[in-house]
Amino acid sequence: MKSDLVLLAALAGLTQRASAQAQGYGQCGGVNFNGPTNCVSGWTCTYSNPYYSQCLPGGNGNPGGNTVTVTITQTTTIRDTTTVTSTNWEYETITETVTENGGECTQTPNPSCNNDRSFDLFGVNEAGAEFGTKIPGVLGTDFTWPTHESIQYFLDKGFNAIRVPILLERVAPPANGLKDPSKYNQGYLSGLYGTISYITANGGKAIIDVHNFGRYNGEILTDVEGFGNFWQALSSWTNFNDNIIFDLMNEYHDMDNGLVFQLNQAGLSAIRSNNIGNLILVEGNAWSGAWHWVDNNDMLKYLTDPRNNMAYEMHQYLDEDGSGTSEDCVSETIGAERVESATRWCEDNNVKCFLGEVGAGPNDVCRAAVEGLLCALKNSDSWIGATWWSAGPWWPSDYFQSIEPPNGRAVEIYVPLLESFL
Repeated sequence: MKSDLVLLAALAGLTQRASAQAQGYGQCGGVNFNGPTNCVSGWTCTYSNPYYSQCLPGGNGNPGGNTVTVTITQTTTIRDTTTVTSTNWEYETITETVTENGGECTQTPNPSCNNDRSFDLFGVNEAGAEFGTKIPGVLGTDFTWPTHESIQYFLDKGFNAIRVPILLERVAPPANGLKDPSKYNQGYLSGLYGTISYITANGGKAIIDVHNFGRYNGEILTDVEGFGNFWQALSSWTNFNDNIIFDLMNEYHDMDNGLVFQLNQAGLSAIRSNNIGNLILVEGNAWSGAWHWVDNNDMLKYLTDPRNNMAYEMHQYLDEDGSGTSEDCVSETIGAERVESATRWCEDNNVKCFLGEVGAGPNDVCRAAVEGLLCALKNSDSWIGATWWSAGPWWPSDYFQSIEPPNGRAVEIYVPLLESFL
């Protein structure tokens, strides 16, 4: 099911509400917004777009704050698809159409690569610091950091992007919440800084990935102001380093799209309030899947970044349900097919996009599918790169997507393939 938002009238009127006050980094206006439009003292309700105004630092609040009212309609077109509905989002499975020629079925071949273009960022995830369920957990027992040897292995081969997943609860213990950086876990942060400092000191770019799926302490994250405070603090501690990239939140899912928008905008605004120009990656709802991005995350095109240095991060796996849990890929062309609509969205909106996770089984069908996907990305100027899922010292020997050197199951088939895209 495809949904097209049609803007019928803008600036239909200004209304005033004088009830409760919106908190810092919280929403204070926009289409269908019914909450408070005046900000707490020291914050100003700042217009971003017809869909979103936000309380940002500065001023003495705005009693009765103004909000723009815009009328929209939603047009829904039903195609011949099978739709599976979850809480707040929809999946659609489209039956692939093939033609018969001489009694044999033929598929559209994978695209050829644009070899005149190189990616800005290309590399690997280094998992481990987000492992385990114990909070804060014990280093070496419940979680681990990537080894310098593994990081250096990829840097020596020419990969320049290392994505480092972390847990929000290990930085900001739930007993204290997100708002007070003085209570953050300095031991865990020391491990993070050591890892990203090694990456950047040796010529790489380190992507800090809050790997929480839109959750905090086991619940959907709703503390928008606290999330802004977290990113304001973390970015201020790392602003000495232009080669650090901020991945605000990994794979929101089963959440209200408005909340996903607010959390992303809070992170963007908080980082920029420190006068930091580093690249920021924003992810979407529905696990940030590229194949369903247009259906679930079109509203994110209204996010605003005063430094104009952000990219939309998507993920894509090539097994039947797109979860990355099976080493069997749907077909040799499924990779290019699953990023096609997302590529059009990136191009149509003139935005940068990044594939933060891609993975598949170590077999010939999947190899062809991954190659087709990466060629599809390389053929569009909108895609700035990709990182493979995953390396990391604690993957079991039978994990089919592991490219942890030297003996990860996928090293032999995928490291040479990925090198060919450098």
